[in-house]
Amino acid sequence: MGMTLTEKILARAAKRSVVVPGENIWVDVDVLMTHDVCGPGTIGVFKREFGADAKVWDKEKIVLIPDHYIFTADERANRNVDILRDFAKEQSIKYFYDITDRSNFKANPDYKGVCHIALAQEGHTRPGEVLFGTDSHTCNAGAFGQFASGIGNTDAAFIMGTGKLLIKVPATMQFILDGEMPDYLLAKDLILQIIGDISVSGANYRTMEFAGSTVQRMSMEERMTLCNMAIEAGGKNGTVAADETTFDYLRDRTNKPFDAFYTDPDAKFYSQHHYDVSKLEPVVAKPHSPDNRALARECRDVKIDRVYIGSCTGGKTSDFMSAARIIKGHKVQVPTYIVPATQKVYEDLFSLKQEGQTLSEIFLQAGCIEPAAPSCAACLGGPKDTFGRMNEAEVCVSTTNRNFPGRMGNKQAEIYLASPYTAAASALTGYVTDPREFLS
Repeated sequence: MGMTLTEKILARAAKRSVVVPGENIWVDVDVLMTHDVCGPGTIGVFKREFGADAKVWDKEKIVLIPDHYIFTADERANRNVDILRDFAKEQSIKYFYDITDRSNFKANPDYKGVCHIALAQEGHTRPGEVLFGTDSHTCNAGAFGQFASGIGNTDAAFIMGTGKLLIKVPATMQFILDGEMPDYLLAKDLILQIIGDISVSGANYRTMEFAGSTVQRMSMEERMTLCNMAIEAGGKNGTVAADETTFDYLRDRTNKPFDAFYTDPDAKFYSQHHYDVSKLEPVVAKPHSPDNRALARECRDVKIDRVYIGSCTGGKTSDFMSAARIIKGHKVQVPTYIVPATQKVYEDLFSLKQEGQTLSEIFLQAGCIEPAAPSCAACLGGPKDTFGRMNEAEVCVSTTNRNFPGRMGNKQAEIYLASPYTAAASALTGYVTDPREFLS
């Protein structure tokens, strides 16, 4: 009997020849990631259950990434990073991306930024491996042909002590995306389309496997966008089979060996969904749910107060390249926040050019707010002094991944999730805007 990509990875991790959906299996974990929000809780459970002097199972397989509430005066948020630092020193953790000078993030050579993009850029995301993280968007790493999923503090603490976790094998839903991608669409449009079709509970505890000729032509960053939001449909993980695009991305980022796995022709799926992307239009997710889908052009009368371009979903280099393509030569009509995911992305804003101008020059000449220090910033709300946080009941078009009440701060704020194209176009008009209005 054939197996899916996810089933093969889990079979390897369980030292089994075959696994089937619904089975409970013990898997060996290749990488555990935790950050400043959940890391202290995970460390607390680890010490309580394994002992105050216990050692982690493998100091080279744990990645500690402060990224959520970094650039704030909030003492509790700052203390969370201190706890990570103390633990990293105590355990001799190899991969701790520390920040000590919050006044100038560039003075911190180890600081990276948003965990999911940092994991990829630093070579921690490898085909065929099992990666767990104390963040729901850990599924982002499935773009590399691995099993990557978010977990809670207790499970993470258990992995810290044992390197293992008991999980149920998820059934796989396959999404086959074919056709020539229209010039006005991005991966964010595709995943919002899918979530709108199946709902936020449509993939509960299932794998969302993305395949088809459209996906094969996507960059790694666009594949990450697809997999990143699998959790918004309730998915256990999202995944894309590794190929030359994957291997090219990893070539200069890791020298660790890995094995790529591929879905068998006779594998069984929970369901299959086919899309001709050439027939799709730019979409948004209206407040207050990622599945509250509407065509961008249908929301042209929605007046907005701000635009936010950032996060693990929409703060990658290619996301800013797309936004700059729309914004170049125009002026924004509302405050427009530019929040790079990582230090590398920040550097790209000041070095990569479009028609002779750097991305930062394009944004600043258009009247955007100066690019922020790389972090999660307002995506998860945070303390009131968090950059870009919605402290008032405003309307925002955002490239982030969730638009629940209070997600970006104020509980009465309204968030329209959109692609970088749509977000940029909306910044230029002050209304939710179809990017085709600015693409010739």
